[in-house]
Amino acid sequence: MLELQAPTAHSPAQPWIELAKNLGSQFAERRTDANENDRFVTENFADLKQHGFVSAGVPTELGGGGASYIEMCGVLRELAHHCSSTALAFAMHTHQVMIPVWRWRHQNAPMEGLLRRVAMEQIILLSSGGSDWLQGSGTATRVEGGFYINACKVFASGAPAGDLLMTSAVYDDPEAGSTVLHFAIPVHAEGVKIDPVWHAMGMQGTGSHNILLSDVFVPDTAIALRRPQGKWHPLFHIISMLAMPLVYSVYVGVAEAARDLTTQLIQKRPEDNHICYLVGGIENELMAAKLALQHMITVADTSQPGFDTTNQIMIGRTLAARAVLNVVDLAMEATGGTAFYRSLGLEQLFRDAQAARYHPLREGEQRRLAGQLALNWTIKAKD
Repeated sequence: MLELQAPTAHSPAQPWIELAKNLGSQFAERRTDANENDRFVTENFADLKQHGFVSAGVPTELGGGGASYIEMCGVLRELAHHCSSTALAFAMHTHQVMIPVWRWRHQNAPMEGLLRRVAMEQIILLSSGGSDWLQGSGTATRVEGGFYINACKVFASGAPAGDLLMTSAVYDDPEAGSTVLHFAIPVHAEGVKIDPVWHAMGMQGTGSHNILLSDVFVPDTAIALRRPQGKWHPLFHIISMLAMPLVYSVYVGVAEAARDLTTQLIQKRPEDNHICYLVGGIENELMAAKLALQHMITVADTSQPGFDTTNQIMIGRTLAARAVLNVVDLAMEATGGTAFYRSLGLEQLFRDAQAARYHPLREGEQRRLAGQLALNWTIKAKD
């Protein structure tokens, strides 16, 4: 087991993105082993802890590094240039930090305890929100003083390093009907088990395993939120606003890495009009991805949560994902048959980028929401 020292004090003279770039060379060296062996990027997470990234987004008043939301988007984008899996797994922790930070700043929500724990203990937060979304999953059974939770939480990125699972379960409330309860569960609590099922097409080093919850007791006092199942709730507008730009910063970073590797591989070849045409297409699609991401980040940094904001974020999410996938597709085409070799590294970026398809809202649901808002029709949420 890795022994961690106290986090290194962060110097204001060294920006977080620059520090991420400095760590990137080490992360890149470990990338192949993690990908080829479906092995979680344990050492990289240890380095992120050691250099204060785990609590970088926590306000300085609460003991953290005081990095802004925009800076954290930049950190994730930079990390993705070197190791996609590290960046994506860390994005899942990061958005679980930046959401309570926003609520603490803008809603005076009682988030100090959680954020101080992140800063002082360097705990890693896991999320099941992307796979649960509005419907929730699992069952909550009423018992004296609380609930027994039984569930299988999938795609829990960073599971091997996690300390606290931020999740939910569905309670069949005799009065209110199907109600989703939100709570946090210590990963090492009784009844919690990590099921190491993550053998995936790409992002192999994220450790996105299932987490099994078997009669895990959650006291009434630990229930942070109750909401009707399957309906939009203000919390999900906050999640949409803040989480998606962070997550898609990773995928734009993957696309940038694919573009850079492609030009490096073919720029010494004889000049060819068709290759120029394909590389020009990469440039166009990458610009589209960056513009969509910048729109998302600007909206998140300047807006208030609500349907209009969620709509803007999710339109950006669709456009960014589509452009990222076009970049890696064109990169494979422009590079030619050599791109098929794993040793080159481009096919790994191609496979990692494919995960951009699967985060909510997927394009079909996003377009339906955008259409409902444009037509001023009733909003019907659907998982």
